[in-house]
Amino acid sequence: MARLPRPWRRTHLGSDADRATFRTLHTASLAAPALRAGLTRESAERSIKHLHALLGTPAIALSDTADLLAWDGAGHHHAAQVPALATEALARSGTQVVSRRELPCAEGQQGSCPVRAAVISPLAVEDRVVGTLQVFGPYASAGLVRAADEVARWVSGQLELAELDTSRTRLMEAEVRALRAQISPHFVYNSLGAIASFVRTDPDRARELLLEFADFTRYSFRRHGEFTTLAEELRSVERYLLLEQARFGDRLRVTLSVAPEVLSVAVPFLCIQPLVENAVRHGLESAEGGGHIRIVAIDQGQECVIEVEDDGAGEDPEHIRRVLAGDQSLDSVGLGNVDGRLRAVYGDDHGLVVETAPGAGTKVVVRLPKFAPGVHA
Repeated sequence: MARLPRPWRRTHLGSDADRATFRTLHTASLAAPALRAGLTRESAERSIKHLHALLGTPAIALSDTADLLAWDGAGHHHAAQVPALATEALARSGTQVVSRRELPCAEGQQGSCPVRAAVISPLAVEDRVVGTLQVFGPYASAGLVRAADEVARWVSGQLELAELDTSRTRLMEAEVRALRAQISPHFVYNSLGAIASFVRTDPDRARELLLEFADFTRYSFRRHGEFTTLAEELRSVERYLLLEQARFGDRLRVTLSVAPEVLSVAVPFLCIQPLVENAVRHGLESAEGGGHIRIVAIDQGQECVIEVEDDGAGEDPEHIRRVLAGDQSLDSVGLGNVDGRLRAVYGDDHGLVVETAPGAGTKVVVRLPKFAPGVHA
């Protein structure tokens, strides 16, 4: 009688080395989020227990270039020595080993205190020393020095990522400020001119348009948050188009079609309105009979797809290519700015897609993930 093969059963999660590697990576992942905020007292206090678990020594400390930020472990009476140890180590450059003679025990507990030696490793961001990792134990073995160096390099890597995050945020804020400066003068002038034309002939409409203008500018010049909801962004677009229709009259026709499922999606602030303004300025202003702008937002599984299309004059594809490549000498309001911000937030796969040709109108497509790390309104 043939015997059936016994079902395979996993009796353990790999070897001892595999499990140790997993524990190390898991512990490091617990420390990473705090360090991605930069080297501050708060981030040091949140991460130090996990770094201590990585090293397994009696005590560790984190400092900036002058002060203790956090201590974890035994021998807390040595914490007062951390600033001086950091200053001396940074003056000498590189990892320093502090012997028993150089680390007196302030409470006279030489016999029982486990802190008898220290390894001081610098923390650097782009070759600029920002602090130290200090590891304390009964003696400074070669293994402890190597472990301290490796953890310090890993911490430095996290701090460099934090610096990049900060730089990206500052860059995006600067780009939004530039976009406001680029859009606002010409739009404000045209809007106020259109409102003024109704003051005597239709005061009620002038009052309504003035309120729409106030709401639009309040949204456009707000100072908080990189992101907003698609619903808020489209509400601002509607106000913008109401003001432009007051200027163009029947020459400007608009179709807006939005799936309710995507209204709550978080999007970068001022990422749709500049595309609509580009359609008005470059697509319709020069067209004798005006034109039609179509704005569509649809739900496509994990993505939200937004299209802004006009049947105006169209543009030379080479001109658009140069705009998206960052050529500052060209005048296409916001296209390059929005494209750069989308790529910075979501990656290069989510830049603008522009379909255009002279005389054929322009269609701009934006594909945004419904959910992305760090993106929330």
